[in-house]
Amino acid sequence: MTDAPAISARALRVQFGEREVLHGVDLDIYRGETVVILGGSGSGKSTLLRTMVGLEKPHSGEVRIGGVDLATASEREMDSVRRKIGLAFQSGALIGSLTVGENISLPLLEHTGLNPSTIDVMVRIKLEQVGLSGFEHYMPSQLSGGMKKRAAFARALSMDPEILFFDEPSAGLDPIMAAGIDNLILNLKEAYSMTMVVVTHELASAFLIADRIVVLDRGSIVAVGPAKELRESTHPRVRQFLDRVPDSDSDDEVDHLRLFTEGA
Repeated sequence: MTDAPAISARALRVQFGEREVLHGVDLDIYRGETVVILGGSGSGKSTLLRTMVGLEKPHSGEVRIGGVDLATASEREMDSVRRKIGLAFQSGALIGSLTVGENISLPLLEHTGLNPSTIDVMVRIKLEQVGLSGFEHYMPSQLSGGMKKRAAFARALSMDPEILFFDEPSAGLDPIMAAGIDNLILNLKEAYSMTMVVVTHELASAFLIADRIVVLDRGSIVAVGPAKELRESTHPRVRQFLDRVPDSDSDDEVDHLRLFTEGA
């Protein structure tokens, strides 16, 4: 890792209407590291990810990628940033009317002037990297849940990004498929020097793949550090999450979830 952060958030606040979902978040993510953003439902972790990729505009504060402030960037600057990042959505977000290969080729068609034969080769390479060699002509409806996640990874990798974002990569998968996704992330981590940001609520995945873990609770960062430090944390909210202790007041829990539903 170098001293300059790949992603930098400062005093980041995000609101939906009158509801503030992120409360002055400060976070640096460095080149070449894998950072897991861990938190329960309604903690604001997916909102933080969407803001870091420019899909949400902050109410105040800033997010910078490569020195570019996403909130004030020109369209040309944003296009440059988009070339540097890949995003694998929680649902996979594959276009159902296109084949797997066509889904993966979309970023290449949009952002490069490569000829079709070169794009076809690159699609096959990306599918091989995620363990889906030979599936380029399949439709998304023909894939299992785990295979859709892998296809989404291949599309996120299509532009050879500097930064790769994963939103709940193992959500909805059985333990065996989830373990396969964890291993895929570890293999990508070993093969490339890219920065990875993973949003999850899965403790086992977080402790397996992370260089550092960020614990987000009710829109604020309550802990940041290597997995070993987090396991030994005495912070009451961190301990409650790690030890799977329910909130003592169920009404408070319901109010909390209602307040932050949009910022899960």
